[in-house]
Amino acid sequence: MKYFIFFVTVLFVLLAKCTILYAATVNVIRIEDAITPVIAEFVIKNIEQAEREAASCLILELDTPGGLDLAMRNIIKHIMASEVPVIVYVAPAGARAASAGAIITLASHIAAMAPGTNIGAAHPVNLGGGDMGKEMAAKVENDAAAYVESIAIKRGRNKEWAIKAVRESVSISETEALKLKVIDIISPDLPSLLNAIDGREIETASGKRKLETKEAVIRYRTMGVRENILQTLANPNIAYILLLIGLAGLYFELSNPGAIFPGVLGGISLILAFYSLQSLSANYAGVLLILLGILLFILEIKIVSYGLLSIGGIIAITLGSLMLFQSDIPSLRLSWSVIIPSVIFIWLFFVVIIGLVVKAQRRQPTTGIEGILNMVGEACTDIHDTGKVFVNGEYWNARSDTFIHKGEKIRVRGIEGLTLSVVKAYGKSS
Repeated sequence: MKYFIFFVTVLFVLLAKCTILYAATVNVIRIEDAITPVIAEFVIKNIEQAEREAASCLILELDTPGGLDLAMRNIIKHIMASEVPVIVYVAPAGARAASAGAIITLASHIAAMAPGTNIGAAHPVNLGGGDMGKEMAAKVENDAAAYVESIAIKRGRNKEWAIKAVRESVSISETEALKLKVIDIISPDLPSLLNAIDGREIETASGKRKLETKEAVIRYRTMGVRENILQTLANPNIAYILLLIGLAGLYFELSNPGAIFPGVLGGISLILAFYSLQSLSANYAGVLLILLGILLFILEIKIVSYGLLSIGGIIAITLGSLMLFQSDIPSLRLSWSVIIPSVIFIWLFFVVIIGLVVKAQRRQPTTGIEGILNMVGEACTDIHDTGKVFVNGEYWNARSDTFIHKGEKIRVRGIEGLTLSVVKAYGKSS
């Protein structure tokens, strides 16, 4: 009897493992940030991983204010070419799929939204900063409208609304989106979404796929250490601070060759800053203005301009900071809480440096022949025409126009070759 129980137990465990092994799986990733190249890389990697694992589908829980055009297009290109259904789920309540997020939602195989969410406002903006001009703005808008129209037609969604989202920046709630056939489903949570899409037949790049999601095993995928670091770097405030640290580090290294640490820190910071600037499509006119501001501060040390170069440096750095990132998306532009302290710190830093340099230039020399002038010493012999004195730890020949007794305090008034010209000292040593 005991052998029978053992055999049944082993058989049960094997069946359970086989059930888990062959059960339908659903991969889930979550995006709660602006669409950047790092986010695009993360989404694309998970699409490819879902294909390798033969997952039933990949669900992208989305909450984004928008992002960069190239990163968005890269994501959409891989969604269109995916052999696994990609479902975009705008959630939780209060989330939004704005700008680039709206177009990614339209490109998904199934578009879903949670109650209390919204979608839209996909008008293109010049993230690089500056005025595009009417003609260029029209070209960019027409290109975006044609792009979103082709996506809506491909997915069988409302192309008229999609074009309005680009041209007029319209935004709608989840109920209106469902009514206008912009999305396919409204679901309050992930389990209800999986139940709602179960059994649907989806056209993918490799053909039709029937979704099996009702009792699927959910696998949550998150960013790794590398991706988290790169996403942190893809932050305008971080990029700006790294740029300033890099410039300050190189300035210290050039001012004090051989210090090593400032140069190493500055070099690493500049490389990371340039990676961030490239990822965020920074306006390099802003970068040049910041470099000019630092140069003007350095010149203030070398050239007496009575503060004019410093004022020019402050203006250049402030304007460069404002121009560096220009976007309607808060997460893709510099914060005033970073700009103002940084500019003030740089200004105070160089004011202190300039003050120390001026003070050093005005200070009486403490070494060499000039350094001994006005020093107080002691007469080692009687001095009239000639004699001996002890000054600054050294014995000198000395001469004086007045008689000085041995042991009296003397003050150095001049140097003639190796002979000191001295007088009686009535004050304290300087």
